[in-house]
Amino acid sequence: MPDQRSAKMKKAPIQILIVLGLVIVVNFLGNSLYKRFDLTRDNRYTLSDETISLVESLKEPIIVKVYLQGDFPSEFKRLQAETDQLLEELSAINDQIVYRFIDPLSNPKELIDKGLQPSRLTVQEGGKVSEAVIFPWAIVSYKGKEENVSLLVNSVAESQEKQLQNSIENLEYEFAHAFAKIKEDKSKRIAVLKGNGELDDLYLYSFLKKLGEYYHLAAFTLDSAETDPVSTLRQLRDYDLAVIAKPTIPFTDQEKYLMDQYLIGGGKTMWLIDNVHAEMDSLLTTGKSLAYNRDLGLTDLFFSYGVRINYNVSKDLYSSTIRLASGNTGNQVQYQDFVWPYFPLIFTDDQHPITKNIDPVLLKFPSSMDTLQNGLKKRILLSSSANGRIIGTPTPVALDEIAQEINRNEFNDAAIPFGVLLEGSFKSAYAARIKPFQYSESAENSPMTKMMVISDGDIAANEVYRGEPLPLDKDKWTQQPYGNLSFLLNATHYLLDENGIIRLRAKSLELQFLDKEKAYSERGRWQIINLVLPLVLLFALSILFKMIRVKRYAR
Repeated sequence: MPDQRSAKMKKAPIQILIVLGLVIVVNFLGNSLYKRFDLTRDNRYTLSDETISLVESLKEPIIVKVYLQGDFPSEFKRLQAETDQLLEELSAINDQIVYRFIDPLSNPKELIDKGLQPSRLTVQEGGKVSEAVIFPWAIVSYKGKEENVSLLVNSVAESQEKQLQNSIENLEYEFAHAFAKIKEDKSKRIAVLKGNGELDDLYLYSFLKKLGEYYHLAAFTLDSAETDPVSTLRQLRDYDLAVIAKPTIPFTDQEKYLMDQYLIGGGKTMWLIDNVHAEMDSLLTTGKSLAYNRDLGLTDLFFSYGVRINYNVSKDLYSSTIRLASGNTGNQVQYQDFVWPYFPLIFTDDQHPITKNIDPVLLKFPSSMDTLQNGLKKRILLSSSANGRIIGTPTPVALDEIAQEINRNEFNDAAIPFGVLLEGSFKSAYAARIKPFQYSESAENSPMTKMMVISDGDIAANEVYRGEPLPLDKDKWTQQPYGNLSFLLNATHYLLDENGIIRLRAKSLELQFLDKEKAYSERGRWQIINLVLPLVLLFALSILFKMIRVKRYAR
């Protein structure tokens, strides 16, 4: 016996050392072979390759302050938890990312001064409805620069739960987009074409101001296309994207061939075209106007690319309003908002990264479009509701239509296209035609490139009040939000996006929410079940355990 005890005592230190060694090895392997597993059905916590590559490229500390701390509605604790989970995933990839949650109510004025506007939420708890104010924002800091990150999608949603789901789906994109913007200096260049009667900068101010935060902008005129088209084309090719916003002067053959070869050379283009002259200025002055065709000479160019803008105007039962004088009260003119079917509101397709989770887009006198088969990938991004109507031009337009009863049977032209995205290898419109000028670098087929064509030039035009431009994303009278600015900005990002970050906007999740009304109405029953059931189970198990003991030891 003593020998056995002695032997065991000698083995004990060795066993302890072995255990310690195993613990050290396991910890070393755990740190070096770190791996996370996403077991959710919708791969909620699986980051895209684009995000991972971007996060790994960050070489200096990046600080993230999240203002989702404190007392706020319980359902928005979900947004807090999902944001925390995402940032934890990002910091696990790159320990240069440091984040913390801050109570915004500790210094709300400072946040408002930085442009972080609070959101008012309707809260339903305990059968009562109340309002709560939160600051759903984060601030990303990197190399002395800051970028605000919106955590709550403000687009029109059928419910607060849907808005919350949209916001959670958008988290990865918002942070990845902020990281990319703050990490990289402006590298892409955008040419805003002039010379064909395009919109003045005053009416493009809201759009261009936002674009200027991401890209280099410059006005580019095609005037020299008649005298020196080759030099003009080579200068244009220094730009990554050309924006043509509501031209009113026809394009010459030299200008069209120049734009064709810019596209064939890999350049991206965004065409915002009014094929019909229909303006509200003369209509508001006289009460009547004529919508007539505007020949820009672009029909053959677009047709060769597989899209056609028709000569007509469209109406829709789902439309915005115009404000008109409706009478006087004393010496004060009274105004009233009237539904104006020539201004359709477009509820966009939620599945594409350009259009997902944005407010309705306002169009003014848009024309219908057709797409043609030619091998290019085409996606209709803007279209009317199922209650649209196409009217041929020329046609009179009068304000007294407001007082006329609407015949709903006339509004049955469903899904009229107004905006098309084209992607692929384009064939030159002049491949089998005589060239307007000689160009030694001319080609007939392009590399993979993209084009956006929208049949309404006013989609990018902001209102001007007393000489000052107004925001494009909000009606100046009703304050109704519009998605025009978001749509155009997303479209620009998509056309110029090479790392695929914009595609993260299409991410979808399956979130389950509590039915608050049902929970409140059945709360008594569930309270009794939660209180009584554990006691019943405990009592039953104790009886069963006692019976087993009696039966076992009775032998």
